[in-house]
Amino acid sequence: MFAVFATGGKQYRVEQGDVIFVEKLEGEVGAECKFDALLVKKDDGTVAVGAPTVEGASVTAKIAGQVKGRKIVVYKYKAKKNERKKQGHRQPYTKLEITAING
Repeated sequence: MFAVFATGGKQYRVEQGDVIFVEKLEGEVGAECKFDALLVKKDDGTVAVGAPTVEGASVTAKIAGQVKGRKIVVYKYKAKKNERKKQGHRQPYTKLEITAING
């Protein structure tokens, strides 16, 4: 059994027990999240494809942590002008543990 759902402008294919990183969601560690925008759901050989979403289906996940991605360095400069700017960025993510695929 698997499902494809959308959050944060991206689509994720998940099964029960998977651990994924999604764009930051508000919530405390241990809180439960529910995603109703299922695009595809496959269960025991039957495939339900939404138009645009599958009615009555959802994915339930538990927030396992609020983490940051690896650091990237942004360096801007203008040649021959002695202008330099170095900047770092770490994207925040939410670590989710998929607990159930409902519906």
